[in-house]
Amino acid sequence: MSSISFEDLKAIMNRCTGELDGEELKEADIATPFTDIGYDSLAVLEIASQLQREYGLQIPDEAIEEMVSPKAVLDYVNANLAAV
Repeated sequence: MSSISFEDLKAIMNRCTGELDGEELKEADIATPFTDIGYDSLAVLEIASQLQREYGLQIPDEAIEEMVSPKAVLDYVNANLAAV
């Protein structure tokens, strides 16, 4: 697989933390910081861990720290999947 979609990422996010406060993440929220949509740093670590397992990626800690929004995650993952 050379890329993941917003829907793929959303499914991983929901598996990691569930839907927050009953509100579903929408693609329009893709650039919203995780903290503004209710995800803390532990949730982001779990999302990164799931991505590493499911897609065979190595995501260094520095990259995880820069994953501040769903868009940042998608950009990183898709750039690295394309390089594989």
